[in-house]
Amino acid sequence: MLFEQLSPSSTLYINETVNRLWQDGEQVFHMGFGESRFDVHPRLQKALAQHANKKSYLPGRGLPPLIDAVSDYYSSKLDIDFAPSQVIVGPGSKVLIYALQAVLGADLFLPTPSWVSYAPQASMLGNRCRYIPARVENNYQLDLQELDKLVQESTNPSKLLILNSPNNPSGGAINDALLEQIADYCRANNILVLSDEIYFQLCFEPGTHTSIASYYPEGSFVFGGLSKHLSLGGWRIGVALVPPGNFGRKVMQNLLIFASETWSSVSAPIQYAAIEAYRLHPDIEDYVSDCCAIHAIRSRYIRSQLSALGIHCSAAEGAFYIAANFDSFKQGLANSGVTTSTDLCHHLLEKWQIASLPGSDFGVPPQILTIRLSTSYLDMEGDDDPDRIYQLYKSGHTGEQLMKQEHHPVTASAMRAFAAFLNSLN
Repeated sequence: MLFEQLSPSSTLYINETVNRLWQDGEQVFHMGFGESRFDVHPRLQKALAQHANKKSYLPGRGLPPLIDAVSDYYSSKLDIDFAPSQVIVGPGSKVLIYALQAVLGADLFLPTPSWVSYAPQASMLGNRCRYIPARVENNYQLDLQELDKLVQESTNPSKLLILNSPNNPSGGAINDALLEQIADYCRANNILVLSDEIYFQLCFEPGTHTSIASYYPEGSFVFGGLSKHLSLGGWRIGVALVPPGNFGRKVMQNLLIFASETWSSVSAPIQYAAIEAYRLHPDIEDYVSDCCAIHAIRSRYIRSQLSALGIHCSAAEGAFYIAANFDSFKQGLANSGVTTSTDLCHHLLEKWQIASLPGSDFGVPPQILTIRLSTSYLDMEGDDDPDRIYQLYKSGHTGEQLMKQEHHPVTASAMRAFAAFLNSLN
């Protein structure tokens, strides 16, 4: 059977593994799972409580006031005119991405590296998936020539390129010049784009995010949600915006058929509460900005510490991830029996209590010793930790002050563990 050839999502698996180890009293540096840990904004807590009595099924496309709020929000944020008719709400962007793959039946083209669930979703649907080769030394920048080679091999008239910027697992972002080149290429070659912009509110330099839909509106699907910038992963609410015109309307019809036969509708109390998240309230906007600034401080600090040890790290431009490459330590690692990124992750967890994910889960060839490290959990393991760090930032602590060992003791210990690990190779 098909599912016997697949494994559970590695991100969820590593999180469950670490939680089990913690329950057993073991020390683990949790850099394997990316989850923004900040508290739910008080306005959203109040909105959810006020609508706890909403119990009826809602329209499959979503609650109309929420759809209106989403279209206004993305129109404002991305400077693109989105109509409410282009919006669909789902139980997380993950299932919406699956739904789009299902209704398009397209050959899938993925930049290397890409989030762990894109390719397995294609496999579950029987769709062909190809990774676009990229080079570590170029910070995994998408190479249009490499994409074109794969496109020329495809006989499927339906082709879909997934972009994710800022990127999971690298934390990098696609600059405007390259984004425009990608748009021109996709338009000329009739390639659709699934633009996963779930992290766009976590660009470390404000105002630097541009959606490919700005350059290629007729062929771009924009996906997002509340899980990353508002720390609401457990609310399971995502949104998708289809292209304008007849083509977008046809895809929307098919997505609604898919929704009617699968999730029916998103939880009613969550949808009512989410309206407040999309209304551009100044207090929520300020909160998002503050949380993003803290993510930036922490990610850039950890990247600088790892880079100082000689580890090649991707640029920290957004989200809360680092793609760390250990190819310069290959000989010493081979002496320890480590020859693949999976070996490296097992070694780090078993010997050094560092939880991470192998680059091979994200499409990087196994022999390239790249791993994904998440910066979002360290020193935010407990329920009270995120607010402690948030209040330190709001009290005026600079980035340097915030990252002192007294405030980030677990992070300091994790960096010492990396140093000891590398010293052991000598």
